[in-house]
Amino acid sequence: MHGGPGGGITPLYRQFFDPTQWRIILFDQRGCGRSTPHAELAENTTWDLVSDIEKLRIAINEKSPAHLAIDHWTVFGGSWGSTLALAYAQTYPERCDGLILRGIFMLRSKEISWFYQSGASYIFPDAWEGYLAPIPPEEQGDLVAAYYKRLTSENPDIRQAAARAWAIWEASTSKLIPDDDLVARFSCDRFAESFARIECHYFINGGFFDTENQLLANVERIRHIPAIIVQGRYDVVCPMTSAWELHRAWPESELIVIDNAGHSATEAGITSALVEATDRFAQDFPESSSTLDAF
Repeated sequence: MHGGPGGGITPLYRQFFDPTQWRIILFDQRGCGRSTPHAELAENTTWDLVSDIEKLRIAINEKSPAHLAIDHWTVFGGSWGSTLALAYAQTYPERCDGLILRGIFMLRSKEISWFYQSGASYIFPDAWEGYLAPIPPEEQGDLVAAYYKRLTSENPDIRQAAARAWAIWEASTSKLIPDDDLVARFSCDRFAESFARIECHYFINGGFFDTENQLLANVERIRHIPAIIVQGRYDVVCPMTSAWELHRAWPESELIVIDNAGHSATEAGITSALVEATDRFAQDFPESSSTLDAF
């Protein structure tokens, strides 16, 4: 599991784990990466994904009866991956040895509003202009709804223009020091389409949660699970307040704040902390070092 939703897997994500210590399992969520149909929104909800994860855990392949058949594992997730990791762990706590979470995002309205309506715009006004560009002034009072209308348009040109603007906005703000290479990758048409469409689909539907505080309210279900939370202090995409609120509700978790980092897992301080976390967990659970990479 990766970020987004809709971000897809890259081989880089394996490098947070020592392959001599971990069995690393990564998959492209519905509608993105190599999953098909590409950018599909139908039957694509948080709970469909939670079900997919559990099916992968117990997957029995006719040609290989022990294809996965994992009894329990460590769940690793950042950004939207932290959302999905929490949703999975709260649904199947008995299957989780531990959680390693980064850039906490619980898909609450205040988090969506901060990044997609007003807040981050004050820090990146230059990039914000590009994000506003596809939306006429009369629709800018609800930018997520305006984007959803365009990202689900039957006109492919309208969809693609909106998708590129949405994806570039996130890429432009993901690191403490902006990264032109990241912006270029996010602006590719195929990636931008699945990333923007699926993200907006989840956001306008409130993550398909019963209440917007569902993940925070259900922390009691997972407080017994060892957890490390890694958070960039200057994360603009998923501000630190969410990590802090989660940690306060879950005092048994360990919160590691990286003072010179933003949102991206590839920033040096965050990468180091994540690698240290996986090394520690491999020592703590040497008999069960299987990980679901929810990055």
